[in-house]
Amino acid sequence: MIKEIELVLPPEHSNDEDFIRDLARKSLNVSHKSSLTVQILKRSIDARSRKVVFRLKVNVFIDELPVPEIFTVKYQNVSDKRPVLIIGAGPAGLFAALRCIELGLKPIILERGKDVKLRRRDLALINREGRIDPDSNYCFGEGGAGTYSDGKLYTRSNKRGDVNYVLKAFVSHGATEDILIDARPHIGTNKLPGIITSMRDSILNAGGEIHFECRITDLIIRAKKLKGVIAGDKKFEADHVILATGHSARDIYFLLDRHQVLMEAKAFALGVRIEHSQKVIDQAQYHCSDRGPYLPPSYYSLVEQVDGRGVFSFCMCPGGIIAPCSTDHNEIVVNGWSPSKRNNPYANSGTVVQINLEDIPGSSGDALSMLKFQSEIEKLAFKAGGGNLVAPAQRMLDFVNNRLSADLPSNSYIPGTKSADLRSVLPEFIFKRLQKALPLFGKKMNGYYTNEAILVGVESRTSSPVRIPRDKESLQHPQLAGLYPCGEGAGYAGGIVSAAIDGMNCADAVFRAIN
Repeated sequence: MIKEIELVLPPEHSNDEDFIRDLARKSLNVSHKSSLTVQILKRSIDARSRKVVFRLKVNVFIDELPVPEIFTVKYQNVSDKRPVLIIGAGPAGLFAALRCIELGLKPIILERGKDVKLRRRDLALINREGRIDPDSNYCFGEGGAGTYSDGKLYTRSNKRGDVNYVLKAFVSHGATEDILIDARPHIGTNKLPGIITSMRDSILNAGGEIHFECRITDLIIRAKKLKGVIAGDKKFEADHVILATGHSARDIYFLLDRHQVLMEAKAFALGVRIEHSQKVIDQAQYHCSDRGPYLPPSYYSLVEQVDGRGVFSFCMCPGGIIAPCSTDHNEIVVNGWSPSKRNNPYANSGTVVQINLEDIPGSSGDALSMLKFQSEIEKLAFKAGGGNLVAPAQRMLDFVNNRLSADLPSNSYIPGTKSADLRSVLPEFIFKRLQKALPLFGKKMNGYYTNEAILVGVESRTSSPVRIPRDKESLQHPQLAGLYPCGEGAGYAGGIVSAAIDGMNCADAVFRAIN
């Protein structure tokens, strides 16, 4: 007999198998004469009341044993199969490649950056010396931006595809099984490189190809069909090209524009990254002076409507670090990440304002107008910081009250912060909405609105400012057959899982077109 029930238990017993089993037995009034096995399906923290608890959805097996679920995919050898070019080795590109192999197609991935091991050295130079390699940084390289931006797997993309399949694929390549049951699954930046390496091995062992340091410089177009790409002095030809370059590959947008490939300006969000002491967030969310050893660092999610635009927290990183995610020498872009244990003393989150096309003059007639606007703000941030990736920053109450901060609190941004008036960086319609929203957030979460919090500019790469259109059925570009716009860079995803799903969907579309 199998029963599905919910159990509520205190944090100190959240991983106590004997306690959970006894609680399930008591809940179902099962005699000790019967054997009982508990299988956890979902696990979440409920901090709505003063007493924080864990909620578990479980299957209880009475007098029978669960059949262990083994997720393995036997990847066939595709070395002599029909080639599919995949531009970009981020989540969309990697999962498109794995799906191609399942379907009997040969993926050939072209990645402008380096593999995760070599890429790490370039990240060290960014943090230590403020030096940017435009092709190898926090955005570009094996695994894409997701490799070094926390590894959050929480998504609302269930209607787009099988989220659980993506999570199981990560587990089969080395992720902990906790991601299958946690309400807000998270891998951790420190663990993702090993998982990405394992995915690379699966692709190569099956006969696929991955070419690093291979930046696309031109397209091969014949009779309105995309027939391949050129990378420097190398030519790669195929009838089907999945474009999964991510939202920061601006040169790709300019290349498409040069070939008069239809694109559209797209709304996105822009603002700052805000950092507090993690202890402040824990105290607010868990209603206690110290979360203790059994509760994880807490997260938050905040949103307000201000003057007709959404202002919201984005990509919140408990126990995290603010990272320099610029892709060129003269810009400042910040993001956040956390290690798997989330054990750093700070908590940071993007806090951004929705920007619609009507907010930017001329955007309706220029597909790259929002991209250009985004770039201008990043250059202003660089100027305000003074160079070497030093970021302009301001204390929270000083920002709201239009005061230049006399000094800045300690923070996690390694290249360094400089006190600056963020009004010199952010457009008026953005900073005024942020000024109104922050006190309102403080009313929602005790301790949030404090001058010990720091605003670091700018959080600008929240999503692509460009959409590359595609047919709803074939997923091909409406004017350029053979081009499959994919993932975040094309405007069809918003995170690791949704990008992975979109990559698989594009691989399926290629298979349908061939067959």
